[in-house]
Amino acid sequence: MNKQGQALSVLIVSTLAFTVCFMVWMMFAVIGIPIRKTLGLNATEFGLLTAMPVLSGSLVRVPLGIWTDRYGGRIVMAVLLAVTVPAIWLMAYATEYWQFLVIGLVLGLAGGSFSVGTPYVARWFSKQRQGFAMGVFGAGNSGAAVNKFVAPAIVVAFGWTMVPKVYAAIMLGTLILFWFFSHSDPAHQVSKQTKFVDQLKALKDPRVLKYCQYYSIVFGGYVALSLWMVQYYVGEYGLDIRAAALLAACFSLPGGVLRAIGGWLSDKYGAHSVTWWVMWVSWICLFLLSYPQTDFTILTANGPKTFHVGLNVYAFTGLMFLLGIAWAFGKASTFKYISDDYPHNIGTISGIVGLAGGLGGFVLPIMFGALMDLTGIRSSAFMLMYGVVWVSLIWMYWTEVRRTEVIGPRSQAFAR
Repeated sequence: MNKQGQALSVLIVSTLAFTVCFMVWMMFAVIGIPIRKTLGLNATEFGLLTAMPVLSGSLVRVPLGIWTDRYGGRIVMAVLLAVTVPAIWLMAYATEYWQFLVIGLVLGLAGGSFSVGTPYVARWFSKQRQGFAMGVFGAGNSGAAVNKFVAPAIVVAFGWTMVPKVYAAIMLGTLILFWFFSHSDPAHQVSKQTKFVDQLKALKDPRVLKYCQYYSIVFGGYVALSLWMVQYYVGEYGLDIRAAALLAACFSLPGGVLRAIGGWLSDKYGAHSVTWWVMWVSWICLFLLSYPQTDFTILTANGPKTFHVGLNVYAFTGLMFLLGIAWAFGKASTFKYISDDYPHNIGTISGIVGLAGGLGGFVLPIMFGALMDLTGIRSSAFMLMYGVVWVSLIWMYWTEVRRTEVIGPRSQAFAR
């Protein structure tokens, strides 16, 4: 097989592996609901339960990115897939809250697959096509939506304990396919003389911190809301678990699948232009989503009149769909920044930025639960995200926009 054929094969099986890993990583978004009912968890405890896999999947991203640079993506990805299979299977036999937390930490390692696949895939393609290639691979985020289609059907038909057993079998099959259809190229590895400390020196670069902030929104927010939305629909609109999961997929699916288009747009118009518009669309959507269901009375000439203001389920789902599209583009554009600025250190930098995004996905569900317990307002989750987007918009304006024309004949879009 020639290099082009190997590159295509690597892209396909890596995307498949990442999709299955993400499906496993988001498993608690669905099975967490019957577990919550069985164990009698409050919103904060439920947030911690859903966030545990995200924590471990985030913490391993930096070492996995470094190991991928040094040893190659094929072997690192295969070992990662193999380690998660027993943990997924054991989930079906857990009965105590602490057991779910511990097993969640282990199966959460699947979330680290992103930091393996990103540099592994990128190095098989030219710089002009890296944004698109990483976008296609990143479309594996759609595993969050696949989970929302598959898991509820299994829960209704066989009970929640069947979900981990089915997912363990799927992960094992994915491992076999990946090993037989992936390839390795020693030229893609960093010199063995390179030390971890040398690779981590990039942390001193303020641009890396800025990309971490961007990714904590477009990926961390995506993960957090993917975990939170099913129970949000159940609580806010009184839907059953199947209808709630289907509507929640309207956010998760475009948030994963359309990442490839975001990569293509970033290749064509530049990472900055795409990210800037992503932040503004996010800001508008989150502002509207933040408004709680409100009844208020006005004294008129004809007596008091009561009005209701709030998003119905259709308007809410439409805004979530738009937000999912924006974040899909933003996830791709953030990594286009990295491939442009750090072409020889993609694994390490993507690991660091991925860690920040993953930690956002860990912290946010816990904060969502705490705010819900504190205020009783479900839309407080969106209020929090709205504030986080403000930080990114201000940071981006002072470091990039003041030096870049976004609209007009000298903008990046017109210069290409």
